[in-house]
Amino acid sequence: MAPADHEHAPAGPAAPGPIAAAQAGGAPAAAATVAGEPIAAVRLEGLVKRYGEVTAVDGVDLEIREGEFFSMLGPSGSGKTTTLRMIAGFEVPSAGRVLLHGRDVTALAPFERDVNTVFQDYALFPHMTVGDNVGYGLLVRKVPKPERQRRVGEALEMVRLSGYDRRKPGELSGGQRQRVALARALVNRPRVLLLDEPLGALDLKLREEMQIELHQIQHEVGITFIYVTHDQDEALTMSDRIAVFSQGCIEQVGSPAEVYERPATRFVAGFVGTSNLVTGAAAEAIVGRPGVFTIRPEKIRLEPADTSPGEDEQSAAGTIRSVVYLGSDTRYHVALDAGSELVVTQQNLATSSTEAHEQQGRRVQLVWKRQHTREIAEA
Repeated sequence: MAPADHEHAPAGPAAPGPIAAAQAGGAPAAAATVAGEPIAAVRLEGLVKRYGEVTAVDGVDLEIREGEFFSMLGPSGSGKTTTLRMIAGFEVPSAGRVLLHGRDVTALAPFERDVNTVFQDYALFPHMTVGDNVGYGLLVRKVPKPERQRRVGEALEMVRLSGYDRRKPGELSGGQRQRVALARALVNRPRVLLLDEPLGALDLKLREEMQIELHQIQHEVGITFIYVTHDQDEALTMSDRIAVFSQGCIEQVGSPAEVYERPATRFVAGFVGTSNLVTGAAAEAIVGRPGVFTIRPEKIRLEPADTSPGEDEQSAAGTIRSVVYLGSDTRYHVALDAGSELVVTQQNLATSSTEAHEQQGRRVQLVWKRQHTREIAEA
């Protein structure tokens, strides 16, 4: 099986792109405009994908900006990977259009689109050196050897692997192999890079390190990254904007802060971070009116039972039902007198495990700023 860069390589020699500009200390080319408005790097219009009677993607409309680190976040089966595969050309939409920089590519094959894909499984040739893996797509396109060597060197430098060109993939760590796969995609100078859960096979510490590296690399090369993940921390850490997927639809698009602080729906509130949902009688007792409200656990303070809230605060009385000590912080589950339950997260600045667990069964007043109570839609 050929590696991913060959499958996605644009036909014919590519003009010098943002990698070369970044290496030379310059900036990537400015985004094209129409009537003064920038053209989206990727535009999806009414995108639908059906497999028999199953609708995997259901009418997705989306614009992704030039030079943006954009994440598609959602659980398994939410449609995010299928959407990415339609952008790449691996899946043909049942309806709708895919436009790359204003050009309708819906009917074009993957190699006719100016995109590259980085997969979770790397797809490196084990018998080839790192340099040969990175330069394979250039070799297939008959790029002259001197230019091929120069561009391979630039790509390896970009991913902090200078001097590794003669090693074999089996001599590298998981993180290094992932960076080789990234270099192989970047060497072709795509205008859009698609990343399908590329860090999923790495352990937690290495995954966190690679998140920072990927964000830095994207900032340096200046091209559009579209990143698929089910990991909310990855999306919040790296992204300029996030689209949250559920059941084939987009629930919300926004910056990490917008999605986390102001979730638009019940699903987003529950999936992105930990959130408390207050509904029914509890909502009327706490907020003063019916509806669905969300309060993030870290916004709530545990206070003595006789504490009165300030004018700009809301409160709820209850009893600590259980305590979960997590090292850096502790999670308290509080059964409310109003008939619901709220989770409170507090940093263990001066609290030991023993002290935290001694709080179980204690009567408390939960207090938070009124501005942190957010009303959300049911769907």
